Amino acid sequence: MHWTTRSTNRIKFRASACAAVMLLAVFAGGCAMGGATGENTVAGLAALEEGSYSEAQELFEEAIDAGEQLVLAYRGLGLAYMGLGEYESAEEAFTEALANTDSRMPSNTEDIRLYLATAQYRLENYEDVIDTCTALLEDSEDGNADAYFLRGASYLTEGQTEEAAADFDAAVALDSGNYDLYLNIYESYYNANLSAVGVTYLQAAQSLKGDDTEYYYNQGRIYYYLGNYDEAQQMLIGPVEENYEPAMYLIGKVYLAQEDYTHALAIYQQIQDEFGESAECYNGLAMCAIQKGDYDTALSYISLGLALDGTDGKQELYFNEIVAYEKKLDYATAAAKAEVYVQNYPSDEAGQKEWAFLQTRS
Repeated sequence: MHWTTRSTNRIKFRASACAAVMLLAVFAGGCAMGGATGENTVAGLAALEEGSYSEAQELFEEAIDAGEQLVLAYRGLGLAYMGLGEYESAEEAFTEALANTDSRMPSNTEDIRLYLATAQYRLENYEDVIDTCTALLEDSEDGNADAYFLRGASYLTEGQTEEAAADFDAAVALDSGNYDLYLNIYESYYNANLSAVGVTYLQAAQSLKGDDTEYYYNQGRIYYYLGNYDEAQQMLIGPVEENYEPAMYLIGKVYLAQEDYTHALAIYQQIQDEFGESAECYNGLAMCAIQKGDYDTALSYISLGLALDGTDGKQELYFNEIVAYEKKLDYATAAAKAEVYVQNYPSDEAGQKEWAFLQTRS
C-alpha cells in the first residue's frame, strides 16, 4: 500500500507483508537453535542476534571450513545472507544445510525448509516455494502455519486461487490468534487485486478478543490496513502512552497517512531518542522533510538510514531517495537511482512507473 503524492510520484512508507512483515516474522527469533557447540558457530549465532550479518557470515564460513556442525553452520550462513538481502546465496546455504540433515533431525529439517522457502519467495521462485513447502508439510506431523501461508501466497501469485484459499484457511486453523497471519493473507489478496476477499480475514482478526496493550496495538493495525486511520489512532493511544515500540512506529504511519507531519516528525524523533536509530525512523523523518519541501534534509536522513546495517526498511529509503531528487528537479540523478532501483526490485510496479516517468525527463 502506498501513499500517493501525485500521479507520477509515490512515497513509500510501508512494504507489503509478503515482502516484509511475514518474512521478517519468520526470520525473527530463528537465530538460536539448540546444540550449537562449535566456537565459530556459537559466535555466529550471537552475531545474528545482534544483527551483525556480515560478521555472522564470516564466522559461519569459518565454521564450515573447520567442519563444525555443518547443519547449523550452513543454516546460520543462510540466515546471515537473508539479513544481508543476498537471497540466492541464502538459498544455496539452506540447500547445503538440508543436504547435511538426516532422518534423526525432523525438526531441524522442517526449520531449514521453511527458511529455504522464505528465500525462494524473496527470489520470486514461486514454483520452488510450492515444492519446498509441500515437502515440509508432507513430513510434518502437526502441520505448519507458516508453510501453509507461504505456499498459499505462492499459489495466489501463480493464479491458483482455490489452492491458495485452502492453504490460507489451513494456516488460520493452525494459528487462529496470530494477527500477522491475517494481515499477511490480506496483503496477499491485496497484491493480487483481490482485496475484497482479503478483507474477510481482517474482519476475522477484528473479532479476536483481548484487553492488553498488544491487543489494542493489533486492533490498531487492522484499522490501519483498512484505511480507518481515526479508529487506528484511537486504538493506539494507550499503547503509545506506554511507549510500546511497535505502536509508536504504527502511529507514525497513521500520522503520515493523515498528512499530520508535525505529529509524525515528533513521534519518529521520540522513537529515535528512546530506542535508537532505524531505517524506518529515518524514512519517516525523510518523508516529513519532503512534504515540507526540505529535500536536502530528507536526503541526509535517507543517507543515515542507508548507512545502517542490514536490509530492513532499505527499499523504502531507496525509493524515497528517488522522490527527493525528483522534487529537487535533479532528474538525471533521480533517473540513475531509479535505474538501479528497478534492477534490485523488479517486481515493484511503483518503481517501474517512476523509472518510466524519469526516462522522459532525463
